[in-house]
Amino acid sequence: MSRTPVFASIDDVQTRLVRGGYVADRGLATSIYLAVTLRRPLFLEGEAGVGKTSVAAALAAVLGADLIRLQCYEGLDLAHAVYEWDYARQLLELRILEATQVVDREAAHRELFSERYLLKRPLLRALEGAIGRPPVLLIDEIDRADEEFEGYLLELLSEYRITIPELGTIAADEPPVVVLTSNRTREVHDALKRRCLYQWIDYPAFDKELAIVRQKLPAAPATLSHQVTAVVQELRTTELYKAPGVSETLDWVAALVALDRTALDPATIEDTLGVVLKAREDIEAMKGERLQGLLARAMLQGVRQSG
Repeated sequence: MSRTPVFASIDDVQTRLVRGGYVADRGLATSIYLAVTLRRPLFLEGEAGVGKTSVAAALAAVLGADLIRLQCYEGLDLAHAVYEWDYARQLLELRILEATQVVDREAAHRELFSERYLLKRPLLRALEGAIGRPPVLLIDEIDRADEEFEGYLLELLSEYRITIPELGTIAADEPPVVVLTSNRTREVHDALKRRCLYQWIDYPAFDKELAIVRQKLPAAPATLSHQVTAVVQELRTTELYKAPGVSETLDWVAALVALDRTALDPATIEDTLGVVLKAREDIEAMKGERLQGLLARAMLQGVRQSG
C-alpha cells in the first residue's frame, strides 16, 4: 500500500517551514523534501550558528511530530545514546526477591531484565515512536562523537533496528525522520555520509538573513533589523577568530530592542559587541576607527540591498 506523501512539493516544504518559523532556501527545501519522501537521513553540515539544529525543530513542528534529540560529545557511548539497565532498581528488586526466598530463578531473571527496568535513551525512543507519526530524530554535532559511535550509526541507519541481548531485536514500524548535523570540527566518515542525503548550509545572504530576523523578531524596528543584518554581513567579510552566525544576529537585535534602540550608532555597537562577537580578540579588533569604517560600509551596503 502506497504511503500518502508528507509534502506535496518543494514549494510546499518552503511554505510550511516558514509557517513553522524557519526560512529555507530552495536547495535546503529540496533536500528536506527528498529526505522525507525517500525516508533517507539528512546530513546537514556548516559553520556553527547557521541554523542546522533549527531545521529539525521546525520540521518536527511542521509534521506535528515529537523531536527527539541526541546531543553528541566525545566519549558518547551506547548507554547514553541507546539504552541501559536501571541497575539501582534491579538491585533493590533482587534483594526483595532474596528476602522473600523466591525459588524460580529463571522467572526472577526474566522479571529483572524486562522493559520495566530498561532506561530508553534517544535512539531507542526514536525507533519506538508513535505508529503513523514517526518522530524527528536529531543527532546533533555528530562530529563531536568518536568514530566508534559513527560505526554503530551505520548499522542503525541502515536497518532501523536495535538488538538488546536480554529482550531481542526492536525494530521501527516506521523509520523516524533523521537529521544529523556537523560543525565540521573533524571529518565525518564517508560511509556514514553515503547513507544520508547531504546539504551544506552556508551563512545566508543579506535578503535571507533579514527575512529570518523579521520572521523571528517581527516587533523589532525595521530600520534596526536592516542595519544589524547589514553590519553582521559586513563583519563576516573581515578577518575574525569566530564569525557571527544567524543566532548571534537574532540575539543582537533582541538585545538592542531590550535597550530601546531603534537604530545603530558607533557607541551602541561598541557597547553591545559582546552579544554578536564571542572572542576577546575580535571585540578588541573591532573598536575605534575600524568600527567606524565597518559601520559606514555596512550602511552603504544596506542602502544598496534595499535599493
